[in-house]
Amino acid sequence: MAVTSRLLRLSNSSLIPTTINTISRNFTSQTTLHSSPLWNDNSNNNKPSMLRKRRNVHWVFLGCPGVGKGTYATRLSKLLDVPHIATGDLVRDELASSGSLSPQIAEIVNSGKLVSDEIIVDLLSKRLESGEAKGESGFILDGFPRTIRQAEILEGVVDIDLVVNLKLREEALLAKCLGRRICSHCGENYNVACIDIEGDEESPRLYMAPLLPPDECASKLISRPDDKEEVVRERLRIYNELTRPVEDFYRKRGKLLQFNLPGGIPESWPKLLQALNLDDDHEDGQSAAA
Repeated sequence: MAVTSRLLRLSNSSLIPTTINTISRNFTSQTTLHSSPLWNDNSNNNKPSMLRKRRNVHWVFLGCPGVGKGTYATRLSKLLDVPHIATGDLVRDELASSGSLSPQIAEIVNSGKLVSDEIIVDLLSKRLESGEAKGESGFILDGFPRTIRQAEILEGVVDIDLVVNLKLREEALLAKCLGRRICSHCGENYNVACIDIEGDEESPRLYMAPLLPPDECASKLISRPDDKEEVVRERLRIYNELTRPVEDFYRKRGKLLQFNLPGGIPESWPKLLQALNLDDDHEDGQSAAA
């Protein structure tokens, strides 16, 4: 179905207003809306300044599939003591539950297309309700919003402090996605790809070492069903078409921090902390995220 038709139908759907109200109740019960922004408007270099009440941060991670949003968002969630909510995980959990939406989601995911706004917002609402019951405060969102419509929905219920936009060369993204592996026993994520791309006049050399499993997991590695070259390329195409405008949405609002990954985790993590003005917590962050 065409994107325009889907969004027009979405704007007339009773699901979205109902879900927005649910999300809004969850957010307002957890923390005060419109908290002090991370951005220092008087700064000439537009660098973010860290909030004192870190548990109340409202952050979003953007980036192409496979760029590492989940990896860095998870590390930061441990450092800042806020939940990391990944819509990709919510979709996979729904698939594993064999619920009523499972067949529909499976067909969409395995073809490399994006799950509809209705489904994503519904899954996110349920996740926030669960977090509210546990007393969670603040969040780092990963995978939402993916469209302008979703960004508008989110903006209507909470003041986002910061949007971190992770960037990586497309050839490295493809190699990363094809190299991803999951241990079928413990569920840990690994990557067997060794990425070494020569530099040129526009980009420096990029090296990303593989993240190999321990011996006990080596024989239990499996690939995600959507980590196939044709599927990954389609996901990247759709991202460029639908989600890149979300970058402009937040850039115009002065909330976008673009971060070009210089390499793997050892090279990128300390530089990301520095960009977020969290380098004073680097030592604590390493222990928390290990």
